[in-house]
Amino acid sequence: MSSSSSDIRVVVGIDFGTTYSGYAYAHKSNPNEIKAQDSFKGHFVHGIYKTPTVIRYDDDSYTNVNSWGFPALEGRPDKRRSPSHPSTSRPIELFKLLLLGSVLTDKPFIPDKLDYKKVISDYLKELRKDVKKTIESHWLLDFHENIMIVLTVPAEFNDNAISILRECALNAELIKEKDSGNLIFTTEPEAAAIHSMDSLKKEHKLKPGDSFMIVDCGGGTVDLTTRELTEDDKLLEITERSGDFCGSCCIDKEFVEFLGKNIGKGAIDNLKENRYTDLQYLVQEFCARAKIPFTGQSESFETFDIDLDEKEYKVIKECIEDDKKKDELAGKEWMIEVKFEDVKKMFDPIIERIFTLIRGQLGQLKRRSKKVSVILLVGGFGGSKYLQSRIKNEFTTEVSDISVSTEPIVAIMKGAVKYGLEEEIVKSRILKWTYGTDVVRKWQPTDPLSQKLPNGCIKVFEILAERGKQVSLSDKVIRYFKPYSIQRKMGFNMYVTSSNSAEYFNDSEIKLLREWEIKMNSSSSLDDYDEDDDIDIISLSLGFGQVEICATAENSKTGDKHEVTFKQDFA
Repeated sequence: MSSSSSDIRVVVGIDFGTTYSGYAYAHKSNPNEIKAQDSFKGHFVHGIYKTPTVIRYDDDSYTNVNSWGFPALEGRPDKRRSPSHPSTSRPIELFKLLLLGSVLTDKPFIPDKLDYKKVISDYLKELRKDVKKTIESHWLLDFHENIMIVLTVPAEFNDNAISILRECALNAELIKEKDSGNLIFTTEPEAAAIHSMDSLKKEHKLKPGDSFMIVDCGGGTVDLTTRELTEDDKLLEITERSGDFCGSCCIDKEFVEFLGKNIGKGAIDNLKENRYTDLQYLVQEFCARAKIPFTGQSESFETFDIDLDEKEYKVIKECIEDDKKKDELAGKEWMIEVKFEDVKKMFDPIIERIFTLIRGQLGQLKRRSKKVSVILLVGGFGGSKYLQSRIKNEFTTEVSDISVSTEPIVAIMKGAVKYGLEEEIVKSRILKWTYGTDVVRKWQPTDPLSQKLPNGCIKVFEILAERGKQVSLSDKVIRYFKPYSIQRKMGFNMYVTSSNSAEYFNDSEIKLLREWEIKMNSSSSLDDYDEDDDIDIISLSLGFGQVEICATAENSKTGDKHEVTFKQDFA
């Protein structure tokens, strides 16, 4: 990575969330004073610390951003509108999930004229403007020279997603060069773990050698990591981090499906297509009145009534075309009741998926003969009383100390700032994938005949770093190359797989991650070379301890560093 400047004075941690985003910041001269941006207004749960990850464009061109955050979500719908006169601009949300790629089966809406990378870039650009304004109100700084950006990502993001996010950050002008060292990444559960260290030591009596599990329950994803505290107050990652798309927005989706059963699929499709803002208003009403206060105790639950004859819901009634549904609702005086059991059924499948993630972490610990001392819930969904009680009831026999972070909303963004101020606080990570390169050797009788090359050789997968291995930030894998005398660049292919036993390239699990090209010294011309010259050896050093793979090419004879460029070869 190249850095535009080593003169970093301020660190900004950005929690770019699926449903809500925010940021925190601190000056290096006063690292203990981390401030979370507190000027966002409009949501009683996330308070003033976060704004919706929502963006709205001008009506048809999708060229100019009309609004973002809270302004992009209209409040109470205009009572005068009808389905024949819908809102002309639909807010775009959940677009961060598209970085999950093929893992995501139910993709969020993106207009045909838009690429999701542009949407992410545009949202981050608007967020950057807010960051810049806030920082400039405190200090006189050059944004690209004096500010380190730490961007948090879900545990399930692969290298491709992170590379795309770096490209979006460049387009958003968060950095001025794609490979800038002024942008680094950390995972969301890791940032939460860093932020929680002090409270875990003080309030939970965590001591060196003890381990704790962070369960980060967000709007889109739930991410887990298990860490061990060392003698020197560093963190070791001791399990392979995990995550799933089972955040609180999945409950919103369950509510929309429940609504569809009452008013008909055609009405729901009509609302999504033509009256999306009205539908979202109803979803937000459900969240405020039923989802957020839900405790799992029937005696404390108040039925959420949707009276389709009321003004704010009448547009939904007008969208119903199914005569059978009309007759059913008319018999109920156009009243839809969301009862206790209905909401419980929306929660329970999502909670079971979170249980699976926790069991997976506990299973990894058991195989390593380790135990976890504390399970700590963070994130907006982590504040759910029902989720908390279910997790405690399910796992209290295995982990006696299960609690909620004192700052669940800002834990990730503040932890990201701490990481940027002191990257060494993370001593090791567990690799989620196996990385390797291609090596050509002589074909042997035990090799597949189908893989034999015309020259009698075979290309095989050579492992450089193995899944499940604990690696420190200082760990390096070094390979040496001798270029031809007139060679101007050297290629180096990097592959990735979830398998630890992959060997041949007919294995469908082996994917090309990137083609790397190392540019040679461009100051000399071809006429300057002689075949009898003492050719320099190029060493390629690969570091896997960071969230991003770090590569450095160096001339072992002269000590000169060579530029490494990354080519994105899959989407």
